[in-house]
Amino acid sequence: MPTKKRPRRRSEKPPPQRRRGQSGRRPGSGRAPVVRIPEPLQYKVVELSTVDEGALERTLNEWTAKGWNLDGVQFAMRDASKRPAMAFVFFTRPGAPAEPEVHAARERLVRLARPPPEDPVDASAWESDPGPPPAFALSARERLAKLAGLDEPDTLEEGLTLEPEE
Repeated sequence: MPTKKRPRRRSEKPPPQRRRGQSGRRPGSGRAPVVRIPEPLQYKVVELSTVDEGALERTLNEWTAKGWNLDGVQFAMRDASKRPAMAFVFFTRPGAPAEPEVHAARERLVRLARPPPEDPVDASAWESDPGPPPAFALSARERLAKLAGLDEPDTLEEGLTLEPEE
């Protein structure tokens, strides 16, 4: 059985009268805007390979205690699951961006490129002493062949043009 629509009630009280000089502006809009000069930000990205409540909580507490502000969290999902495989937590803080330590990074790469000594006594000196950069006589192709256990890398024949088979 259909119901009848009730008529709308009219309020007994009329709407409040506007004061002169407001001219339809919202309250507080007469104030001068605050202009802030944007300052450079430092960014910090923390990668979490185990995504659970505890890992997220520990990460947030650790980095906010160090003065970083949470900027966002991005989850990397698996295809077959609704649970995220990884999470990236982004933090910011005011300040000039950190300068990359190019010299220290080069020294570390040179140290890692040198083969370790056979004698374990010299191993501690090898780890701390960058020494001279190694002179690689092998090309990248030859090094890959050596790592793969091949005696000789495939030689490239120059000047050959492969024709498509008909």
